[in-house]
Amino acid sequence: MLNVVLVEPEIPNNTGNIGRLCVGTESRLHLIHPFGFVINDKNLKRSGLDYWVHLDVTEYQNVDEWVAQIPDHSRVFLMSSHSEKSYLENEFQDGDWLVFGKESVGLSKEFMARFENHLTIPMSPLIRSFNIANSVAFVVGEAKRQMGLKK
Repeated sequence: MLNVVLVEPEIPNNTGNIGRLCVGTESRLHLIHPFGFVINDKNLKRSGLDYWVHLDVTEYQNVDEWVAQIPDHSRVFLMSSHSEKSYLENEFQDGDWLVFGKESVGLSKEFMARFENHLTIPMSPLIRSFNIANSVAFVVGEAKRQMGLKK
């Protein structure tokens, strides 16, 4: 099972869509406070539809609380448009942690310094970034594809 981590998510519709994706791909969702919305926000529920009740989700009050329970820090992958290695070059495995930053600014330099594995999603120079829900879908899809090939 993959672990999808959203650090300080700001937009409920994105989090709802990602929650729905996690249910559909049998992935766990980890949400690190503070949020830019209330967890029962109607937009969160609307975009997650009736799937939210099936979601394996854990909330953390801060980054340190989340970091303390990670068994293997070498399997944590931070997604950033500032990274050089493409997620397509990475070898994913069951239990990996796929970490995405807040919609407005991504992951801070301080957060990035805590882990070694930084990945990016190749994109046209005409844009700065993809929508976070799309980004999660790209990376989870590739990781699931790889894990399926290893069976």
